[in-house]
Formats: sequence, C-alpha cells, structure tokens
Amino acid sequence: MDARDDGDIELVREAVAAVCRRFDDDYWAACDAEHRFPWEFHDAMAAGGWIGIAIPERYGGGGQGIRHAAAVLEEVAASGACMNGASAIHLGIFGMHPVVVHGTEEMRRRFLPGVADGTLHVGVTEPDAGTDTTKITTRAVRDGDVYVVNGRKVWTSKALEADRILLLTRTTPLDECEKPTDGMTLLLVDRHAPGVAAVAIDKMGRNAVASCETTYDDVEVPIADRVGEEGRGFHALLAGLNAERILIAAEALGIGRAALRRAVDYANDRVVFDRPIGKNQGISFPLAEAHAKLRAAGLMIREAALLIDAQEPCGEEANLAKYLAAEAGFFAADRAVQTHGGFGYATEYHVERYFREARLPRIAPISQELVLAYVAQHVLGLPRSH
Repeated sequence: MDARDDGDIELVREAVAAVCRRFDDDYWAACDAEHRFPWEFHDAMAAGGWIGIAIPERYGGGGQGIRHAAAVLEEVAASGACMNGASAIHLGIFGMHPVVVHGTEEMRRRFLPGVADGTLHVGVTEPDAGTDTTKITTRAVRDGDVYVVNGRKVWTSKALEADRILLLTRTTPLDECEKPTDGMTLLLVDRHAPGVAAVAIDKMGRNAVASCETTYDDVEVPIADRVGEEGRGFHALLAGLNAERILIAAEALGIGRAALRRAVDYANDRVVFDRPIGKNQGISFPLAEAHAKLRAAGLMIREAALLIDAQEPCGEEANLAKYLAAEAGFFAADRAVQTHGGFGYATEYHVERYFREARLPRIAPISQELVLAYVAQHVLGLPRSH
C-alpha cells in the first residue's frame, strides 16, 4: 500500500487550509466562549463545496470518498478550529450517509442537495441507552401514513441549528424481536415539527456546537421520512460506523497537529536561563514523541480510508485508527499545555482549548475501551467481554 496522499487529496488539503486561514484562533476562542455557532466558517466551507464533498454528484455533491472527507476534516481541526470547526460541518459531510445508502430516490432528491450546499442542517442523535443501542426506549408507533414518536434522546449534535434530525426509534418491542438489533426504525424527523424540543447541555468543550437533550411528544413523522425499511434502522446505521471512526480519527489527528505546532513554536521562542526551553530534553523529547504518535496514527487513518473507499473490510483498521489518533491527539495537546507551563492554563495561548477538545475523541463516537473490546474479540479471537 502506498501511504502517500494522492495529488488531488493534497490539493484538497491546501484549498481547505486556505479557507481556514481566514478564521484564526481568536475567532474560535470567541465562538467557544460565547457558545456561538460558527456561521461565517460554515458558510465559507459550504461556498467552497467542501460540505458536500462525500455526497454523490447527482445530488449536488462532490462524489468523493472517505479519504477526501477525512482530509477536509483533518485540515479544519489542524487550523486551530479543532472540534468546534470539525463538528460544525461533520454532520453535513457524512451524517446523511444512511440516506445516501438506504433512502428512497425521492428522499435523496428531497434532502441531499440542501445538505450538499449547506442550506439544510442535520442533527444526529446518540441512543438514550448509550452504547447499548438495542435498549433504546424512544418509540415510534405506526398510525396510518405517519409514525407517532415519543421519547427523549441525549447528546443530539447540532439540534439547535438542525432542520432535520436522524432519529433511531424502536417500532417493535424488544421482547417481541428475534434479535435485539431488530425492530428499530430510522426516521428523518422535522426538527420544527410540533412536539420536538431541544435544550443544550452544559459541557467541557466544543461549545460552539451545542449538544442537546431532545424530547419528542406525540411527534408525527410521515412514512416518506423513514430511512430504509421498518425494523431495519440499526442495520441502516451499521454501514457508516467504520467511516465515522475514520473521520473522527482525522479530526483528532488535526487537533494534535495544531497543539504540537503551538508547542514547538513556544519551545523555540520562550527563553529561560538564557536559552530556549526547547533545548531541554525534558521539553523536546515529549514533543518528538508526540510527533511520532501523530505520524503513526496518520498512517493508520490512511490505510483505513484506502480500504473503505475500495469497499474492502476495514473493521480492525478503522477502529485502530480511531484509537491511535484519539490517544495521539490528546497526548500532543497535553504536552502542549505542559510545554507552556502556567501559560498553558491561560486561554490566551489557546492550548487549553485544544486540550479540552482533544479529550472528546477518546469518548466519542465510541469509547477507547469499547474499541479495545472489539479488537480483543474480533481481531485477537478472545471471548466476548460484554
């Protein structure tokens, strides 16, 4: 496998970086502090066609694969935008993948062009049962030509800005299903329909993009807004899990690059005892280690992305990419704070924001522990642990 980026991907990186240079660290610090969605950045990325890069061309997108999408998100995060910037466009880039794969042609034509050009915003819910997805309690009951939805979801990304929310519901009680993964149905709910409400959750970081608790009280969803077959919603989501891990890995890698860049600059500029602090191995060796970890994670991301774009099995590679990049990004951000000493704790130098945002990929979209559980069982052949 040639791990070098193709020439066109390098052009994508350069073009995205050029857009991102218009939005510096002070812009992102202000968006985070004010809990303000970065509309200016979002609209600039939409104008360049980057949000639609992975949507098929016939629906107004760029028709590219996960390698290109990962390059876009990595460069966004690496600019200093970190998760605030990446999350602002992530769901537009890939959140509608279940609709691309499982939606009807009418549904694709109705929604995908707006997502591609940035005018239609989509939120995505985490199950109310956490990673134990089969235990979700949000119910959808068929009533003629509509489903009536009742329940609540936690950690719905972009719910405050969304026009539609991809919502996994249970349409058949769990005790009536042959398999726990049966009986769930994926719906594309109108965020502004009567009975839908969202409240932002106070959280540690990524505050420019809200995460919300959403509630559904007798919400009517037309059957035309069902994604895939009734009872097959879990399977509609499965197709995108490996790609999701690769994209999050790219974002974590980008955060690590931003943190390391600032740490190296500070280590070269900061003079103590008549010498740059970067001359001290206590400073330089951890930064060199951060570089090594980031390079290794980048190679795994590229391998996983090449495999998924070739439609080859990549469960091991996608999970390892997510694990390694999340660890490497957080390590780099932590060392950046340490390199800055007391100033690393101050908002002025931005590395504290990188640190807070680098913590997220170790939790989402799946924890590091569950990645290791997957590797132990499916790669090493050890007994299932949960």
